[in-house]
Amino acid sequence: MRITQKTPEVRVPRLVGLMAVDARETAQAQGLFLNAPDRPDFHLAVVDYVVRQFPQPGAEVPRDSMVYVWFTFGEGDGGGGIREPRVPRPPRGGLQRELDEPGDTFEMLNR
Repeated sequence: MRITQKTPEVRVPRLVGLMAVDARETAQAQGLFLNAPDRPDFHLAVVDYVVRQFPQPGAEVPRDSMVYVWFTFGEGDGGGGIREPRVPRPPRGGLQRELDEPGDTFEMLNR
């Protein structure tokens, strides 16, 4: 366990993407407590990944503050984000661009 300085304010670490056990250790090292509203058995969670947190990483909060983490996406949140429109756009032509010109393929190879 890392011993931190006794300052009144600490920065909230980035917990998103960490496993539950690592998120608890990281928060504890900063002098913060974790709470998981969607997981009543949070103290038993080990390999579940944090998908959201509040307050956001980098926020300054008083030492011994509570940081809320979630392990599942809420209603309507999928985490996939918006995939369209893609930039740059795919080339026009699709499969037609990949096909050989009409004719005998062996004849073209023997030229």
